Amino acid sequence: MRSFLDFEQPIAELESKIEELRHLPGAADINIADEVAKLQGKAERLLRQTYSRLTAWQKVQVARHPERPHLSDYLAGLVTDFTPLAGDRTFAEDRAIIGGLGRFRGEPVMVIGQEKGADTESRVRHNFGMAKPEGYRKARRLMELADRFGLPILTMVDTAGAYPGIGAEERGQAEAIARAIEAGLAVGVPFVSVIIGEGGSGGAIALATANSVLMLEHAVYSVISPEGCASILWRSGENAQQAAEALKLTAQDLLRLGVADRIIPEPLGGAHRDRVATVQAVGDAVAETFAALQGLDGPALRLRRREKFLAIGQNGA
Repeated sequence: MRSFLDFEQPIAELESKIEELRHLPGAADINIADEVAKLQGKAERLLRQTYSRLTAWQKVQVARHPERPHLSDYLAGLVTDFTPLAGDRTFAEDRAIIGGLGRFRGEPVMVIGQEKGADTESRVRHNFGMAKPEGYRKARRLMELADRFGLPILTMVDTAGAYPGIGAEERGQAEAIARAIEAGLAVGVPFVSVIIGEGGSGGAIALATANSVLMLEHAVYSVISPEGCASILWRSGENAQQAAEALKLTAQDLLRLGVADRIIPEPLGGAHRDRVATVQAVGDAVAETFAALQGLDGPALRLRRREKFLAIGQNGA
C-alpha cells in the first residue's frame, strides 16, 4: 500500500476513491469506467500542481520518503557483477556504507554509497545510512583502490549525516570524514556523485567531492538538517520549515549556486512512484557524465575538481 505524505492527503483521497470504484461490483460498467477516468484525470492534475510548487520543507519530506529508491535499488538496476568489499582494515565493517567493484553498462567501476534500508530490520542493520568512522575509512580505502587501478568512481549519497554517537567520536569521526574528502579530491580517475535522497552535512560531502555532482529533482543537500538548524537558531525543532527555506537545500537552489552540476528529473509525484524509471534516468545521466570526462588524464581531472569546489560561492548568487 502506497504511503502518502501530509501534503499529499487530497491526492490520497482521490486515489482511494478510484480504488473503491474499481472494486465495486459491476466495475466494468461504462458509467463507472467513465467516473474512474474522470477521477484519474483530476488526481493527475492535482499531483502535477502539487509537485510543481513544492516548498523546501516538502522537498525534504519527499527526499525522506520511505518508498524512495535506495542504494540497493540502484545497484540492482545499474550495476552488474557487483562484488562488495568490506572493512576499513583498522576497526570494523560499517554496513551504513556499501562499496565494491562492478560493471556499469559494461565498464568496470567502483561504486560507494550510503544505504538507509527499506524496512525496520534493514534500517537497523544499516544504521539508517548514518556511517561511523570505519565507514568513511572504508570509503577512503575504496577510493584509493580505484585510483590505483584506474577505475572510475560512482558514489550515491543518501544520509541524514554521519553517526553522532560517543563511540564514533572517540574513534575519530571528524578525522575519518576529512580523510575521505581528501581522498576524493586527490584521485586521478573520473569521479561522479549522485545525491539520490538526503545529503546531510560532512557525512554526505565525504562521498561527494566529485568532478560532477548530480541531484535528483526532489533530493536535498545541506550543511545540517532543517531540524538541527532550527534547534540551534530557534532552540526548537518546530521551526524546521523556516530553516529549510533558509538553508537553500533544494536541487534547484544548489544548481544555481554551483554546488550541483545537473538535476535529474523524477517521475511525476516523486521517485517513489516509479522506481524503475528513476533508476533508469539516473543511469542515463551518469553515463552521459562519465562520457564527458573521458579522455581527461589524472592531473586534468584533479584540477577540474579543485576549480569546481573553489568556485562554489564565488558567483555572488
